[in-house]
Amino acid sequence: MARTKTVYICDSCGYETPKWLGKCPGCAAWNSFVSVAAEPPAKLGADQGEPPKALNEPMEELPRSSTGFLEFDRVLGGGLVPGSVVLLGGEPGVGKSTLLLQAAAAFASMRGPVFYVSGEESFQQLRLRAKRLGVLSDAVQAVNETDVLRVISYAERLQPGLVILDSIQTMVHPEIPGFPGGVSQVRECTTALVKWAKAQQVPCLIVGHITKTGGLAGPKVLEHLVDTVLYFEGDPYSAHRLLRAVKNRYGATHELALFEMGDKGLIEVASPSTAFLAERHPGQSGTVVTAAMEGNMPLLVEVQALAAPAGYASPRRLVNGLDQSRVGMVLAVLEKRAGLVLSNQDVFVSAIGGVCLEEPAVDLSVALAVASSLLDKALPQDLVAFGEVGLTGEVRRVANGRQRVHEALRLGFRRAVLPRSLVKELQDQAEGMELIGVRTIGETMAKVWG
Repeated sequence: MARTKTVYICDSCGYETPKWLGKCPGCAAWNSFVSVAAEPPAKLGADQGEPPKALNEPMEELPRSSTGFLEFDRVLGGGLVPGSVVLLGGEPGVGKSTLLLQAAAAFASMRGPVFYVSGEESFQQLRLRAKRLGVLSDAVQAVNETDVLRVISYAERLQPGLVILDSIQTMVHPEIPGFPGGVSQVRECTTALVKWAKAQQVPCLIVGHITKTGGLAGPKVLEHLVDTVLYFEGDPYSAHRLLRAVKNRYGATHELALFEMGDKGLIEVASPSTAFLAERHPGQSGTVVTAAMEGNMPLLVEVQALAAPAGYASPRRLVNGLDQSRVGMVLAVLEKRAGLVLSNQDVFVSAIGGVCLEEPAVDLSVALAVASSLLDKALPQDLVAFGEVGLTGEVRRVANGRQRVHEALRLGFRRAVLPRSLVKELQDQAEGMELIGVRTIGETMAKVWG
C-alpha cells in the first residue's frame, strides 16, 4: 500500500517544510505547523495552456457590476469584476453577513439571480434576517450547505450573477482529509471556488473569520488566492462600521467606506467627516480637528487629549485610535522642545468616532490637543491641523495637502495649521482659508496662542 506523503505548513504565514518545526523560520511563530497531505504535481501536456500574448494586444474591457452600495463599489475599485473573488473579514457580530445580504438583494434587483450559501445559519434563520432587513427577494437563492463540491454543483445549475459564501471556515472538501477551518480544508475549498469563479466569469464574495490578533484565520495562502481582501471593522459600542481594502488587484488599496448600523441594517454615510464631527463641542480645551487620509479620501476627525496631575510616581499614557508609539514620541518632543512639563501628568489621547489613525500627519494635532489641555486654553473652533513632528521638533510636510485643505474648506473650517513648506504650494488653491505655516513645534505654540 502506497504511503501518503505529508508536509507541514505554518498556520500563520504558509511556510512549508517536510518536517515539523517548533518555530517557523518565516514568521517566527511557535507551534504553528500543521500536517497536510502533499499532492503530487499535475503533469501538463505540451498542448495544454494558452500561448503567450503581447500586453498591448486589444482586449475587451471587463465590465464591473455594482453591489448596490456606492461606497462598497468605491472600495472595490468601481464594482465587482467578473470572475473576481473577494474575501471579507471582520470581528464576529460586526455586520459582515448583514452587509452581504443587503448587497445580494441590491445586486439581484439590478443584475439578476444571486446564490447565497450559508454554512453557519439555517435557511429559516437566513430568511428571518432578510425579512427584518426588508430585503426578501425572489432572485436571491439561498441554501445551508458546507460541502464545497455540492455548492459548486448548485451554482452551475443556477447560473447566478453573483455567489456569496458565508463562511469559508465552515466549508469542507470531501476528498481532502482534515476538519473544517483547518489549513488543508480552507486552502482546497478556496482553490476550488476560485477555479470555478474564473472559469465561469462569476464574481464571488467570501466571508472569512479572523483570529484574536486581528488577522484572517487560516493559512496565509488564502489571502494570496483571492483577488481582493477587505476588512469590516467597528467599535462594538458605536454604530459606525468601516470597510477598508488591504489588497485589490482591480483597484487602489487602503480605500475606506463608512456605514452606520441601524434597525434596518447598514446605511451608507456619504460624508464620513460630517458624521465624525457631528457631536463635536467646540470651545473646550484639549480638542482639535485633524485632516487625515484614508486611501484617496480625506477624513476630518476630532482628536481629544486630557492632561491631569498624576496620582502616582509613574504617570499613565493611554491612547485610543492612534499609534501609541508616535503619541509617546510627540509627548517627549513637547517636553524637550516646547518646554511643557508632562512628566508629572497622566495623559489620555483619543481619536473620536471609532476610527484608527496611524499616519504621521496626525502628530501636529496630537501635540496641539495635549498642549491645549495642559494649558487649559481652547483652540479656535474653525481650526484644523495636520503635519508630521520630528524628534528635533520640526514640523515636516505630508502628502495630499490639497485634498486635506479642500475637505476642511467644504466643512466650514477657515484656519489650518500645517507645515510651512506646504503654504506656498497651497495658497493659490485655498481661497477663504488662512494657512498658518509652522516650522517647529515651538513656533506652532507661539502662533496659535501668541
